[in-house]
Amino acid sequence: MPTRNTPDDGADGGTQRLKSLENTFAIVTELQARESAGVTELARATGLSKSSVYKHLATLASGDFVSKEGDEYRLGLRFLDIGAHVRSRRDGARVIRAKLREIAEETEETAQFSTMEHGRAVVLFRDTGRRGVLTKGRVGKRFYLHHTAGGKSILAQLPDERVHDIIETNGLPAATPNTITDPEELFDELETIRERGFAYNYEESTDGLRAVGVPLRGPDREVLGAFAVAAPTHRMRGDRLEREIPDLVQSVVNELELNLAHS
Repeated sequence: MPTRNTPDDGADGGTQRLKSLENTFAIVTELQARESAGVTELARATGLSKSSVYKHLATLASGDFVSKEGDEYRLGLRFLDIGAHVRSRRDGARVIRAKLREIAEETEETAQFSTMEHGRAVVLFRDTGRRGVLTKGRVGKRFYLHHTAGGKSILAQLPDERVHDIIETNGLPAATPNTITDPEELFDELETIRERGFAYNYEESTDGLRAVGVPLRGPDREVLGAFAVAAPTHRMRGDRLEREIPDLVQSVVNELELNLAHS
């Protein structure tokens, strides 16, 4: 069965943790940030002893989760296999990817599909049209929900109590001067998004970039994620911003929701 993505996705509230695994995750996170690093550098960054770091790296290497080149370690391609498997198990993954390509081709811009996990937006698929620009939204990238058009359109589908919980846990940090950081202002915008059916991002995650986000709902009306189209401000304005792109993405989403409901 595909993995259900529900509005209540969140971390286990339990407090029982394995310190050794936390140390392993710390090393993996540092390797991701540095692309490659040696034992001494990782020990300094994590606060672990060099002997401990070496043992963790040796264990990770035995499962192909890290590779070693000289004295440097880097993350292994085993993570790619796991990530691809996780993504393929999401509801409607195959048709979502096909529709995303359709949106990118029609708009000639950068399009992505994000879902929610642990109160964050996670990019599952990304495609670039003929005029698409590079953005921060690589596959697997996690964003604060209030930073992006897709994230805000997901938030608008959640009960207010759930939104309050997300704000309490993650806060409302700013990415640019245009980011909404006031809870009352955010709730006002979420109400507008519910009425309008889609969300805008006015340079709230990246200076010079605007986006339109449309939520995708499953057969039981649960939010599965959101499609978004991003473009430079000089192309994302006027009728194209207010009608053309929102109408296009909404029509694709409506068709996709019907297909998911009868698949």
